[in-house]
Amino acid sequence: MSADKHLQSWQERFEMAEAMQPLLGKLYRNQGVEVVVYGKPLLNASTIEIIKSHRLVRRHVGEKLRLRESFPFVEALSKLAVKQCKVDIGKLAVNYWREYADASQIEAYMSRELADAISHEDTEEARDVVLYGFGRIGRLLARLLIERTGVSNKLRLRAIVLRGGRKGDLEKRASLLRRDSVHGPFNGSVEVDEENNAIIANGTYIQVIYANSPDEVDYTKFGISNALVVDNTGIWKDEDGLGLHLKSPGASKVLLTAPAKGAIKNVVYGVNESDILDEDKIVSAASCTTNAITPILKAVNDKYVIVNGHVETIHSYTNDQNLIDNYHKADRRGRSAPLNMVITETGAAKAVSKALPVLEGKLTGNAIRVPTPNVSMAIISLNLEGETNKHEMNEYLKDMALQSDLQNQIDYTDSTEIVSSDLVGSRYAGVLDSQATIAEGNRTILYVWYDNEFGYSCQVVGVMQKMLNLNYQSLPVA
Repeated sequence: MSADKHLQSWQERFEMAEAMQPLLGKLYRNQGVEVVVYGKPLLNASTIEIIKSHRLVRRHVGEKLRLRESFPFVEALSKLAVKQCKVDIGKLAVNYWREYADASQIEAYMSRELADAISHEDTEEARDVVLYGFGRIGRLLARLLIERTGVSNKLRLRAIVLRGGRKGDLEKRASLLRRDSVHGPFNGSVEVDEENNAIIANGTYIQVIYANSPDEVDYTKFGISNALVVDNTGIWKDEDGLGLHLKSPGASKVLLTAPAKGAIKNVVYGVNESDILDEDKIVSAASCTTNAITPILKAVNDKYVIVNGHVETIHSYTNDQNLIDNYHKADRRGRSAPLNMVITETGAAKAVSKALPVLEGKLTGNAIRVPTPNVSMAIISLNLEGETNKHEMNEYLKDMALQSDLQNQIDYTDSTEIVSSDLVGSRYAGVLDSQATIAEGNRTILYVWYDNEFGYSCQVVGVMQKMLNLNYQSLPVA
């Protein structure tokens, strides 16, 4: 193809992506329909990001997906009375063009494939959400909730609760939401309402409340009722501590963004969210590492049956460590985080059994904290009942990433050049690095990347939706 043809082709794709953007926005804002291409979200995506998402399809299925082939599906989707679901137009388009020679049957095909969502009655009311704490996870949860803002959005961020309240605190909190050294600038506008002690982000009015204890707040004074309180402080981890939230007027349920103690259910979204019952007032979303490894462990166990194994996590440092050598109550964590690899303990491997009881007593685990600010890796070494090899294991897990109930948790890469910084912003619980897979006979070693901040936060949002009975289908099913 000539240079002029290349440029013309690029301009055509660019124009098609531009035409797609307003349709994608309206689908989400007005109908609650999130459009993805093989799991890659297009909500608020730039034209370049839309083009890139289509280029990645070849890596997944070995076939090109051109924008001119997917655009009719977005158009058809915008004409259907579909509500409150995630629709993968990549899968729909690829499957359609394998079967049909022209576009004449697209609307009928879409009506069949999305029948469940078309007949779905949108009866759920929007629910109030309060973020108790506004650290790394709290601010990312805020970003995720704000990006979903629309008339059809059922999760409404209403307030954040903080300790302190010193002069200038509100502006500093807004600045931390506006700018992030790892995840980049906030996608939109952040304003401060000093008079009413609030932050307004992309039109979302967020009341800032100061309190020193979970039971000190009367949310009803701010028009907040029946709220889900998401405790991301990590201070309270048992029923007695987290139960304090329920003493606050206006709070109805509590979600902990850390492993819980005692009888509180630890939930990994995509694996055991069905364990959540209406009467459960307090639930834990487990840890980032438990979320990263449990979906892949479930997939492997379902086919090969895990005898036993060990999980070693190479984990980015966190604010629980020291910048320079100083006292810390835990062994080794007092040593400088940016200057050392630090061996430490992790309960993530044992915690897997709380979400996947079949693995009770089968896994051990350890962790090494390393001098990177975000993105971690789990090295999973397993002994299996069934035999396998590298190609078979990779193909199976690739299929799990593309065509299974775990497709929103497991991602797959076959790149020979991928490194940790490439995974910043990944929305998956874990990403299998297939090039590194080792498998022979009854033994396998899997290398799983995960954005321990953003990927985990996406999992937390899933648990939030389940706790509030906000049904959100992923279509097509396979």
